Amino acid sequence: MSSSKSETASAPAPDEPERTDGAGPDAADVAPRGDAPGARLLAALLEGMDAALCAFDADLRITHWNREAERILGWSAAEAVGRPGFAGWAVRAGDAADLHARLTAAMAAPGRQVHEFALLRKDGGRVLVRTQTAGVRGPDGPPTGLYCAFSEVHARIDLERSIALSEAMFDDAPWGVVLVDVDLRPTVVNAHAARALGAGRTTLLGRPLGDVVVAGVEELEAALTHVLAEGAPGARTELWVTLRTPEGERRRAWDCGFLRLASPLAEEPVPLGVGWLFRDVTDDRLARQDADRARFRASQLQRAEAAAAECEDPMEAAVTHLDFALPGYADQVLLDLCEGDGFHRAAASPEGGPGPVGRPAAGARVPVRYAAGHPARQAVERRGPVRASAGAAAGGGWAAERRWPAGAVHALVAVVRSRGRTLGVLTFLRGPGRPAFERPDAAYAQSVAARVAAAVDLAAAAEG
Repeated sequence: MSSSKSETASAPAPDEPERTDGAGPDAADVAPRGDAPGARLLAALLEGMDAALCAFDADLRITHWNREAERILGWSAAEAVGRPGFAGWAVRAGDAADLHARLTAAMAAPGRQVHEFALLRKDGGRVLVRTQTAGVRGPDGPPTGLYCAFSEVHARIDLERSIALSEAMFDDAPWGVVLVDVDLRPTVVNAHAARALGAGRTTLLGRPLGDVVVAGVEELEAALTHVLAEGAPGARTELWVTLRTPEGERRRAWDCGFLRLASPLAEEPVPLGVGWLFRDVTDDRLARQDADRARFRASQLQRAEAAAAECEDPMEAAVTHLDFALPGYADQVLLDLCEGDGFHRAAASPEGGPGPVGRPAAGARVPVRYAAGHPARQAVERRGPVRASAGAAAGGGWAAERRWPAGAVHALVAVVRSRGRTLGVLTFLRGPGRPAFERPDAAYAQSVAARVAAAVDLAAAAEG
């Protein structure tokens, strides 16, 4: 610092007259005395502070006044340094005695003291400030001065609200909150997110997301990378992921929002990471999928009935029902009719690829030998649907052992019954790319089997 006018100034020398008219000293009077590196460093530090700061000597005369203090109150360092406290210029007369007593007590008290009081701006307005004061002691112990840092109360309240919001979000918010660094590794995880990810809050820190997200991690990391590079997307993102948990793998749907975090202290926006907020919407999405599936299947049944009604041959009507039942439901279907203690194949979808359900040549009756305990025989005995799956440990011969087309790993057998008689079985098959059949699937299979049974019974009556 040179002898030019400065926003941060030192007190006048002891032989200078006390300021009484409110006028500021000359530029040479407010500059720090001497050219010592320590004085220049102190002036630079005070000048760059985000908080307003002033300092007092043992007589409560102002010795330092930084730029933020001028911004809040409007008084420059040249006008403030050297004044005996705030009385007569920066505080109302009625508050001057109380403020002087607080400053005097803070100088002698250990540690920091926090107060709130109203100060006067240069334009005559009042501003409520919150101060933190700390006494300065000399080598021998007695107080030699006082530092006072202050800020507008509303700004302080805004900061406290922000801190309180952060703590509330990371305490136990009703949605998951994860802070991810630029290497896409979690740095902060709240309790809700830890439960959703199936791991402890501390065990997730610094680990790759792929350690807990088995499937869907590529989409998640792509979204985080996009936010770091381009900023947050305009809409929320829905992701389906599979999680690795101590109880096994779980498939979940997350409704995600992303925020790019940048340092407010840098001259240019520097990404610090991504704030990732998400909530689990699996139950809602599954319910929606179930509703869509039910509507589609009901529509298929209605279309099948309309098409079957135009068929002159009852067996052709049965095959029509099977053609409409397969889309979105199974890969293959087999219709086996009872013949004595065995079965014969009446219709089947082609092996090796999609295609219409076909029937054997006219007059051909291809027997199907199902061993005891076969799901088809179990369904006949129970008069109800039977589900079967190959399982992870089964080899490629699972389908061949049961006389089913190669590649089948899931099966659902429904009984074809009409007028109190079992006419045969209807077998739906799925390959390894589809999930196993569930209870709602069994209900749909029974609906199809009932319509097929009516057509098969009509065909048998026409032959007899």
